[in-house]
Amino acid sequence: MTAPAAPERRRPFLTARWESLVLLNYSCRREWLEPLVPAGTELDSWHGETLVSLVGFLFTDTRLLGVPVPFHRTFEEVNLRFYVRRRGPDGVMRRAVVFIRELVPRRAIAWTARWTYNEPYLAVPMSHHIALTAETGGEVEYAWRHRGATGSATRSPPAATAAPRTRPSAS
Repeated sequence: MTAPAAPERRRPFLTARWESLVLLNYSCRREWLEPLVPAGTELDSWHGETLVSLVGFLFTDTRLLGVPVPFHRTFEEVNLRFYVRRRGPDGVMRRAVVFIRELVPRRAIAWTARWTYNEPYLAVPMSHHIALTAETGGEVEYAWRHRGATGSATRSPPAATAAPRTRPSAS
C-alpha cells in the first residue's frame, strides 16, 4: 500500500513583510461609503461608528513567485480603506476590507497589482521617514504627491509632558 500523495503546494504569487505600519482610523458618514459597498455585503461598524482607515507601511523583502525583483523589493504603500461584512453559508459573519485607493511609488507595481488583484492602485511619487525609539515608539511618516497636492500619514509620539521645575532650596 502506498501513502497518499501530498497535496501540491503552490508558490505564493506575492510575499513581503509589512514594516513600520501607521494605521489612522476616522469616523465617516455611512452615506458617503454606501455607493462603494460591494454587492452581497454591508458596511461594518465599530461601536456603532462607520470607519475609514488610512494605512501606511513599508513593503520589504518583496518577492514575486519567490523571486526578488531588482529595484522593487522595498517600497512604500498607503491605502484608504473601509470595512464590510457578510454572513457566510455556514451562518458565520465574515469581515472584509474594501480599498478605495492604494498608492505605491512605482508604475510596474501599480500595474501588476491592478492586473493581478483588480484593486485601485495608483503610482505616485512617495517618500517615508522612520525614526523609532524605545522610549516613545518614535515617529513614522509616509508622504505622497498627486496632481499638485501633497498628503501624508504620520504617527508621532505623544506630546511629552514637561517635568516640574524645582528651585534649589536656600540653606
